[in-house]
Amino acid sequence: MTVAQLQAALDGAPFARQYRFRVESADGDTCAVFCPANPDLLRPDNIVSGPAFMAAADVAMWLAITNTLGPKATSAVTVEMKTNFVSALKGAQEFCCTAQIRKAGSRIVFGTAECREVDGRLLTHHTITYFRRD
Repeated sequence: MTVAQLQAALDGAPFARQYRFRVESADGDTCAVFCPANPDLLRPDNIVSGPAFMAAADVAMWLAITNTLGPKATSAVTVEMKTNFVSALKGAQEFCCTAQIRKAGSRIVFGTAECREVDGRLLTHHTITYFRRD
């Protein structure tokens, strides 16, 4: 699929609209999304909230699966996610998240994702399992 097609799938997904994610790239089993700076995602202590990173990882993996397995794979759902918070991101700042499929079985897809500051500093690491409903 093209980046434009993946962006259209993302734009049509109400669950992700509040984050305003933008598909940066999609190459084989890997997809990267950009998260623009958004003060609505800040915790009271002025750091980007954990759910913002988890949503970016989940969306990037969903799009990587869709890119790899085709449009019918948009019905795939998350069954497990483990998140390690490595560094905080202070203030409303943009970041990127890249997800990669590690193994795609007939029903279960395993992958990893990393959220990074625009300068490349690692913020979070995620392991994600999806169930293919198609």
